[in-house]
Amino acid sequence: MTTKQKVEKHAFQTEVKQLLHLMINSLYTHKEIFLRELVSNASDACDKLRFEALTDNSLFDDDDQLKVEIEINTEANTITIRDNGIGMNKKEVISNIGTIAQSGTAKFIEKMKDSDEHDASMIGQFGVGFYSSFLVADNVELHTRRAGSKTGIKWVSTGDGEYTLENVKKASRGTEITLHLREEAGEFANDYRIREIVKKYSNHISIPIMMLKAEMPGADDEEGKEETKDAAPEWEQINGGTPIWARPKNKVKAEEYNTFYTGLSYDPEPPAMVLHNRVEGNLEYSSLFFVPKKAPFDLWDREQRHGVKLYVKRVFISDDAKNLMPNYLRFIRGLVDATDLPLNISREFLQDDPQLTKIRDASVKKILIELKKIAGKDAEKYQAIWNEFGKVMKEGIAEDHANHERITPLLRFSSTRSEDETQDVSFTDYISRMDEDQKEIYFITAETFAGAKASPHLEIFNKRGKEVLLLSDPIDEWVVNQLNEVEGKTLKSIAKGDVDFGEDKAGKKKEEKKEKAIKPLLEKIKEALGDEVKEVKMSSRLVNSPSCLIADQFGMGGNMERIMKAMGQDMPEEKPILEINPDHALIEKLEKDEANLDDWAHILFDQAALAEGATLKDPGAYVKRINKLLVN
Repeated sequence: MTTKQKVEKHAFQTEVKQLLHLMINSLYTHKEIFLRELVSNASDACDKLRFEALTDNSLFDDDDQLKVEIEINTEANTITIRDNGIGMNKKEVISNIGTIAQSGTAKFIEKMKDSDEHDASMIGQFGVGFYSSFLVADNVELHTRRAGSKTGIKWVSTGDGEYTLENVKKASRGTEITLHLREEAGEFANDYRIREIVKKYSNHISIPIMMLKAEMPGADDEEGKEETKDAAPEWEQINGGTPIWARPKNKVKAEEYNTFYTGLSYDPEPPAMVLHNRVEGNLEYSSLFFVPKKAPFDLWDREQRHGVKLYVKRVFISDDAKNLMPNYLRFIRGLVDATDLPLNISREFLQDDPQLTKIRDASVKKILIELKKIAGKDAEKYQAIWNEFGKVMKEGIAEDHANHERITPLLRFSSTRSEDETQDVSFTDYISRMDEDQKEIYFITAETFAGAKASPHLEIFNKRGKEVLLLSDPIDEWVVNQLNEVEGKTLKSIAKGDVDFGEDKAGKKKEEKKEKAIKPLLEKIKEALGDEVKEVKMSSRLVNSPSCLIADQFGMGGNMERIMKAMGQDMPEEKPILEINPDHALIEKLEKDEANLDDWAHILFDQAALAEGATLKDPGAYVKRINKLLVN
């Protein structure tokens, strides 16, 4: 007498309930992708078993022919996807299906709510692929047994916010998912339709995808039935099976690359760039990299997964090979299939493998070279790539000193000649427009493009027609600190140190005379401001503004100081230098109103700080001084 197994009821995590509601009631396009997601999961399960079996061959349990099977029951209106991969135990079922640890679900729901078109094709981007089952099914049954375990688990849900779990007997390892199709989804209980979907989305998968052979014409007559009723079902492989990266690139069509990329990244748009490479010699490997057209949703997530997979002799090793691609190229999607690495390599020791380091270095070099080629041949195409990933690529200047010479030509910035904040000026562009006697590349950093463009530091440069790079990305501070020289030209911040345009003797003499005349006033302003400033001096860079703040030539600028403080860094206080424009009407008025000199001095200082984007230490005092002088 058998004992009836206890059935446990569980409630879905709140986010999963919202997701299921969205799946069932809102998403209405690309419902066919449910098969792509489930086949992809099944293929991953086979890859994981193959990897674990490298160190424990008993997990195969005399069945090492990994495969995915799809079976249709037209009468019952069901479709079943099964694999003989790693399978799951009870804890893994609850973890992988009942809850979601990462933030993908919430981001997917938010994206869908904000979108006018509820497009299911984006599901895979957010790691919620299993739930796409409910796009077409009103009841989903999952039977699974982990390799090495004796107990199977049955999971059932109708997508109403709950699911049941029970221990069951399951003869073989792996996972079997049966979808009881909705009435309106009957098209998916059709052999031809399923084969068509597999060819479209999953043809590249290296694990065999099997279906029962279609019945031959005439098999419906009595004689045909008699001949086949006792025959064992015959399965056939319906996907190509040969990995796309193992084929010569001149034998792969653009459509095949696009389809593979979509299956790999879940991005419905074709990639902006494809890099397919085969290396032979002392080190043998194949690589297939893609540059997306659009930035992935988690590009700025500190815990984001990297998009490069590692295979060894076509055996899947890792889907998050951080050591294969530097952080500043984290938007790259693709894979590397190495021949010379040992099959039993441990994920923990990947980072220290010298061969993998060589593969990484060669791959990075190849990508940077190809990006430079695109920039030279098709500026518009490269600009689109830069607009999406430029801020990330700039990180390479701080992270990858070995590739400075390859990264630097790829950098783009805004400048005083830019109509808007589009970063489309390269160092080469800037240098080509420099005057013959100009020795330096001028730049200014600020929190925003508007702040940079409105900076009083630019006034003399605009007057003289000197182009200045406007740098408003936080990473720009690190870029200019790491790049001391580009193409023989040094980089010069116009907000640091003195400005020297190589004036003639007459011009210098005029400036010296003016400085001598205003020196007493500068001393009085310094006395009024006390320790708030390091020095007060006459400015040679101001034309329309009365004052500005600058840093020493080798000091930390105000923008960098704000960034570091925002990052929680304790910064030593660096007092700025206040520069005064002797030709401004406000300065002329100040000289005649010594009774209010203290107020004028602080107003000049505060205005200069505001123009630089700083926050005033005492805004109330600033307002009182302004009101007082307005009344006088």
